[in-house]
Amino acid sequence: MTGRGTWWKTVLGLFLVALMLFPVYWIVNVSLTRTKDLRADPPHWFPWKPTFGGYVNVLNDQLPALGTSLVIGLGCVGLTLVISAPAGYALAKLRPRGGAALNFLLLVAQMIPSVVMAIGFYAIYVRLGLLNSVGGLIVADSTIAVPFGVLVFRAFMSGIPEELIQAAKIDGASVWRTFTSVVLPVSRNAVLTVSLFAFLWAWSDFVFASTLDRNGDAVPITLGIYAYIGNNTTEWNSIMAAVLLVVAQRYVAGGVTAGAVKD
Repeated sequence: MTGRGTWWKTVLGLFLVALMLFPVYWIVNVSLTRTKDLRADPPHWFPWKPTFGGYVNVLNDQLPALGTSLVIGLGCVGLTLVISAPAGYALAKLRPRGGAALNFLLLVAQMIPSVVMAIGFYAIYVRLGLLNSVGGLIVADSTIAVPFGVLVFRAFMSGIPEELIQAAKIDGASVWRTFTSVVLPVSRNAVLTVSLFAFLWAWSDFVFASTLDRNGDAVPITLGIYAYIGNNTTEWNSIMAAVLLVVAQRYVAGGVTAGAVKD
């Protein structure tokens, strides 16, 4: 009786799962549909004459862009960790004068729209000659991730027992040695969290990329996909194929980032 009375829950669950997976199905469907068939009325629910032209275009055109995005993402992770981990430790354990005001400024910094920051970076990069460079994008993307990283590290490291810090000092460890040999190893969860957020921010960035690297030789995948959108035609099959590759690459990169901080 129990099984017969709950059949509708199974049906409802399958319906909700199908509803959530429908965008994925439609992406696959469009990626295999010829451009001239995309305007069919009614639309084709299945690619009756599938084509892999979109995937061919993406593999030929966007692999360098995927590599550029991966370099920018990992560079942003590295720069963010180098800056935010020591800063978080200083705020949590060394308690410098003005630490409370700095915490407030970090919160305010996360509220600044990226468009406003992009305009400021553009004016600075023009003078420094950093426009259309991968290094410039890494620095720009890190400005979004660093305030978040400092706050995460501060919150996590505040919970580390003082006895652990004092034991390291008694053994003669300096402040830097205590941080690198004692505090940082037990902060792996915070390192993983900050790394993933920093990578995803850099990976999905479009505002900084379109403002600071629009005419560069090495452009990220967000600009690569945007290149398929024109005034007269839009290559939707290539766009959807690129989306599938981006999703796959994103999980691969996330695994690499996660594995870097495991035992």
